[in-house]
Amino acid sequence: MMTTRHRGGTVPARELKFRKLTADLRRGIQDGTWPPGSKLPTERALAAESGLSVTTVRRAYEELVVQGLVERRQGAGTFAQGRTPRAPNHRWIVGVLVPDTTLYYPRVLQGIEEVLAEAGARLVLACSHYDPRAEDTAIAELLAAGVHGLLLVPGLYAEGDPGRRAQELLALPVPAVLVERRLTAAGPGDPTEHVRTDHEGGAYDAVRHLRALGYERLALVLRSDGPTADPIRTGFTRAVADFGLPDAVYDDELMDAWGPERADATVARLMSGGVTGVLCFGDREAAMVQSAARRAGLRVPQDLAMVSYDNEFADVAEIPLTAVSPPKFQVGRLAAQVLLRRLKEGEASPLHQVQLRPNLVVRASCGGRRH
Repeated sequence: MMTTRHRGGTVPARELKFRKLTADLRRGIQDGTWPPGSKLPTERALAAESGLSVTTVRRAYEELVVQGLVERRQGAGTFAQGRTPRAPNHRWIVGVLVPDTTLYYPRVLQGIEEVLAEAGARLVLACSHYDPRAEDTAIAELLAAGVHGLLLVPGLYAEGDPGRRAQELLALPVPAVLVERRLTAAGPGDPTEHVRTDHEGGAYDAVRHLRALGYERLALVLRSDGPTADPIRTGFTRAVADFGLPDAVYDDELMDAWGPERADATVARLMSGGVTGVLCFGDREAAMVQSAARRAGLRVPQDLAMVSYDNEFADVAEIPLTAVSPPKFQVGRLAAQVLLRRLKEGEASPLHQVQLRPNLVVRASCGGRRH
């Protein structure tokens, strides 16, 4: 059987064709190509026109029946029913997929749950555990559960081609809004509907803050795996250039490799580079660097000013960490609102591509005053 590779797993090519055909037919019904009551092509005619098998066409029509978009009449054919029926809010079922339910995402989920509860909608939660195959299985299970729309945190950049993966998600038979993800490399060509944190802006504001406090020789210490690392690096680098600061010191390592010895090596590198201010992603790594700085005889913030990125537990470090704080709760709320609007208005709703700027929470580690 022919298959298509993506993100370390495989998806049957015929499955991709079925998804695309279903999505194309759904759009045609919603945009009036087939007005309510009009007859769609026969299975054989559509198969000949599209180059797909009759079995694939039949599956697509059956899926549209489930969605309430077409009616099959024995001996007469398949007829359009119009736009997706506007079910009362309390009947909406929203599928939510997150990579894990610890640290970053509980606050995102709280925001989603609050909006759906206000709308009387029901939430079905799934977790991928950062496993591409588990992600596909979870999405299939959510669709089988009859969800009307999806809020997805997909592993776009885990492996393979993120553009292809985005197209697969766009071809799903229900609307999908991406949460904390977008096709960054596509620029204005990004076709996804998404709500995300402006991590570039968060890193930029951290540099702005350190510079305002008089620190000019800066470093970026990164947990390099994960989709947040690249935008943080981009924002940090842009700020260093915009503010005319000396060349920065960069130090990165995979999350699993971080430990006391690795933190000691990082601090040694900062000292040799004359660094006086550092942005660390994330809180765990920042706490290790802070402890390593103490072991090396450095005072925080007098000798080394520190800003952490994430604000999950920055406040409980030995010296409470100033932190860039992504608006996780607000991201969840807004993503749910965008999806509900899509369900209410269908294709009439404009495409939402939203970025929310993080806050900077000032604590003792940077030597600045609390705002």
